[in-house]
Amino acid sequence: MHQTKYRGIITEAGSLTFSPWEPAGPLLAKPLRKSVSPFGGDLCFGWLGSPRLYLYEPLGCVSAFWKWMPARKDKNMQYQKVLKLLENIPYLSVGLDVGADFSWMSIMLPNGTLTGKPFKIVHSDPRSRELAVAKIKEAQEAYSLESRCFLESTGIYHIPLLCFLRDKGFDCSVINPIITKNSTNMNVRKLHNDKFDSKKAAKVGLDASLKTSIIPDDEVIDLRNLVRDYYYFKDLQSTVVLKLTAELKVSFPAYRNVFCKATTQTSLKLLDAYPLAQDLLAAPKELVVEMIHSTARFGEKYALAKYDALYAAAEDAAVFGRALHSNALRIRLYIKLYREYQEHLDGILEELHKAVDRLEGTPVRNRISLLQTLPGIGFLSAVVLLAEMGSFDLFSSPKKLYAYFGLDPGVNDSGKFHGDRVHMSKRGSSLAKRILHMIAINNLKVDKRTKSPVNPVIYDYYIRKCASKKKIVAVGAVMHKICNIIFAMLRDNKPFELITPEEHCEQYLAAHPDKAPNAA
Repeated sequence: MHQTKYRGIITEAGSLTFSPWEPAGPLLAKPLRKSVSPFGGDLCFGWLGSPRLYLYEPLGCVSAFWKWMPARKDKNMQYQKVLKLLENIPYLSVGLDVGADFSWMSIMLPNGTLTGKPFKIVHSDPRSRELAVAKIKEAQEAYSLESRCFLESTGIYHIPLLCFLRDKGFDCSVINPIITKNSTNMNVRKLHNDKFDSKKAAKVGLDASLKTSIIPDDEVIDLRNLVRDYYYFKDLQSTVVLKLTAELKVSFPAYRNVFCKATTQTSLKLLDAYPLAQDLLAAPKELVVEMIHSTARFGEKYALAKYDALYAAAEDAAVFGRALHSNALRIRLYIKLYREYQEHLDGILEELHKAVDRLEGTPVRNRISLLQTLPGIGFLSAVVLLAEMGSFDLFSSPKKLYAYFGLDPGVNDSGKFHGDRVHMSKRGSSLAKRILHMIAINNLKVDKRTKSPVNPVIYDYYIRKCASKKKIVAVGAVMHKICNIIFAMLRDNKPFELITPEEHCEQYLAAHPDKAPNAA
């Protein structure tokens, strides 16, 4: 293997110079790739067969670093190795423990030594914020190192500080609280305060293999905020429905035999006018029938039948039921809350459609349309999945996608012990898992009219799993399979096509004939 070394330095103009006794022509004949060094100077690396030269000039201090690698045909693999080298470049780790009104900041050197004492940043004080920026820049100049800021994800409190530091030109990353929590016991002493947490964040930030969160684009964050608020109000509305149902079970027990769903327009209108059974018994028949007929629009015969059923239920409630004035007040209150939440939901859904329309021609909009081709996925479900993903381009395999959603198994093995009671880790977006579960159930439905499954392939897969596993476990396997389908659709940028596993194998072998022995 060729091991000729080419020494050189990077000048201010970014050109490469060599000592007179070493040949520079062969290297300069190759195009050089140049980028900004984390040290603040220029970074340059050239290609010459097997060796790769990596040079930098950190703030006027000329230095060089050589890393020799064998020549490979796959340039992408070589580029990934260069990126790994860049990860090993030393830097200042700035840990920030973020609170609602103030934060603590600690700056740590690559060897784990703190530079000074932790500094308190008052969010509402401009001078305090600017002083924090000045301290970071002062440390950068003193040690000729660039800095990386690490903030623990604290709901919403870290967002203003994150944006502020990024606007100042700092490299900022967000750490999952699970990671920082596991590093609490790095100190033998039982210590836990904001200052220590900032030191802990700085220490964790020095780990080159640290996994940090990626902040999506503003358009995706808009969608994420809207869908999360939508399901927040949806859950509140569901709670109100449960309370309304509980009141009816006490004051009007047989009401559910007349209206199986108490939140239909006809039911809400009747309950708002006549919340108790005695109110309905005292009401004129013509008025109640007209109210049912004008709301339900199923004809006068339907309205008369409903009235007779309601009257019989009201008579039964007079014998078996307990109706108080407070029950009437609470029923009307729950109906009002239900309607208010419905107005909020309609407004959010309308704004969601407008936000998606503004993304026309973008990859996010195209992917939303692709997802809707899969049975069981509607507009809202597609938007939720894309919003919770953030950026699909970050996922290189389906395993990473369903691990991000929390569908990966939580393995528990130690020594000779191998845990056989494996469950989902559920360390992911709860909203995305909720949507995937709903999609799985929709794909397992059987059409009442044709008596055939909505998705025969998924249904057959579910039946096979049920032969050896519990039904809830089989549903989890279906969620896993749907996640694989979603990944393939977004990766290939193709709509869903219902094919059997045998047809899928044939298509794969036709496209990859060299992998036929492995597929067999």
